[in-house]
Amino acid sequence: MCGKCEHWGQLLLRLAIGPIFIAHGGQKIFVQGHTAVAGFMTNLGIPLPGLSAWLLMLTEFVGGIFLLLGFLTRWASIPVAFAMLVAILTVHLKNGLTGPGGFEYPLALMAMALCLMVQGGGKLSVDHLLKKKRSTPVVTM
Repeated sequence: MCGKCEHWGQLLLRLAIGPIFIAHGGQKIFVQGHTAVAGFMTNLGIPLPGLSAWLLMLTEFVGGIFLLLGFLTRWASIPVAFAMLVAILTVHLKNGLTGPGGFEYPLALMAMALCLMVQGGGKLSVDHLLKKKRSTPVVTM
């Protein structure tokens, strides 16, 4: 693989994972609502279900937007990956890897987020634009 092409892989990861989390977070925020998500958290035995619901909803929705844009990619990936780990441990693990409700899907999303955490957003990201802008020398006369 050419070393100059790795940014395309990072872009593909962001184009895949970002909309997924935006959709899931948006569904929780705009369709289900905080009360329903907090109730679900309560049933799972998640501590502080009201706060946890807000954190999950914002992690998925805002984190998805950040990942899609490649903005604060490494930082946005951490809570997204953690949310998937919690989903695996509390909901999906008991269903096995590939059974109905299994953990293969959240595992794949967690792996995608961890890849972006390690690699960053790539050259085709807001992160790269901001870094490039900061490193541009200022010419004074």
